[in-house]
Amino acid sequence: MSDMAVTREVFDQVMVPNYSPAEVIPVRGLGARVWDQQNREYIDFAGGIAVNCLGHCHPVLVSALKEQGEKLWHLSNVMTNEPALRLARKMVDATFADKVFFCNSGGEANEAAFKLARRYAIDHFGPEKTQIIAFKQGFHGRTFFTVTVGGQESYSDGFGPKPGDIDHVAYNDLDALKAIMSDRTCAVVMEPLQGEGGIISPDADFVKAVRELCDRHNALLVFDEVQTGVGRTGALYAYMDLGVTPDILTSAKALGGGFPIGAMLTTDKIAASLKVGTHGSTYGGNPLACAVAEAAFDTVNTDAVLNGVKERESWYREGLEAINAKYHCFEQVRGKGLLLGCVLNETFQDRARDFLMASMEEQLMVLVAGANVIRFAPSLVITKEEVVEGLARFERAVARVVNG
Repeated sequence: MSDMAVTREVFDQVMVPNYSPAEVIPVRGLGARVWDQQNREYIDFAGGIAVNCLGHCHPVLVSALKEQGEKLWHLSNVMTNEPALRLARKMVDATFADKVFFCNSGGEANEAAFKLARRYAIDHFGPEKTQIIAFKQGFHGRTFFTVTVGGQESYSDGFGPKPGDIDHVAYNDLDALKAIMSDRTCAVVMEPLQGEGGIISPDADFVKAVRELCDRHNALLVFDEVQTGVGRTGALYAYMDLGVTPDILTSAKALGGGFPIGAMLTTDKIAASLKVGTHGSTYGGNPLACAVAEAAFDTVNTDAVLNGVKERESWYREGLEAINAKYHCFEQVRGKGLLLGCVLNETFQDRARDFLMASMEEQLMVLVAGANVIRFAPSLVITKEEVVEGLARFERAVARVVNG
């Protein structure tokens, strides 16, 4: 099998066509650099969509994987294991939470969160308290429940009847939320910084008011921190900078530093509704995943790394402002920490993908967040040299698009 020629054409032959990957096939990575099959070097400003929080092949993560790989790979939740318990203890100690549920992905973490919110409301307030309110342009995963809670109908349409009693309002629109919230509401679900929806930060007063409304109506506040969590905004979790504590928080992506793992965090009182047998995951709490995630969590949850995120944000903002001063294509650069978005101005509407493709031509990996936002979600420990070189490549890509 190792002798088989692996090309982009093989994807079209053997893979379900729900993705349309780039022609480039990376084969090796180190830090914020990646090499393809032809040994061309790319700078990675995408981070596997905010996953590779310590870059590629970070020695601490490689060591943790090798060490655990020689010990124990899988048990299932018929038994517990040491890496899962160590990681859970550290997450509880570092956050508001008392209890953790492990799974494989952000979608699964959110699925668990939404099921728990419904179960808790029904347990404590009766069968009518099932309304979930979320926000337009929000994104919470690709299971049918989570994609329906997500506020982008293009992702949830076309699969038949959707899970019911889910409503959406505009992000940062307090009056709209007040208008549909009642004692029937079991949960309000929000990202503390919308990622897929366009790198949109919440107003500080809005977040506090959402918390107050939830308290007034005995509804749970669920923070989806799949993209913002584990250092991405310069805090361990974004809620820590907002002055608001959620009832349930979901984490994934950067939690494993590239190894698939998700987690749902909550309080003792709320967790009690997930009694034995009410929810589960075959791979959740897998020893390999938890060992790598523990190493990533320990590495990120330090003043050096978290303060370094804020420093790196300033490198990006200064560099992007300098590029924009020359080429006048961005309306603004928004976001927080190392989750940043360049919003295209009227002249370049709907052309974010053109900037992404031009960046690939210049051997730079970036992301988009909708048709009008170029998104950056690099390693939290990317070096100054890599940022400078990557921004030089981005400037060449911008020039390609602007100059036609």
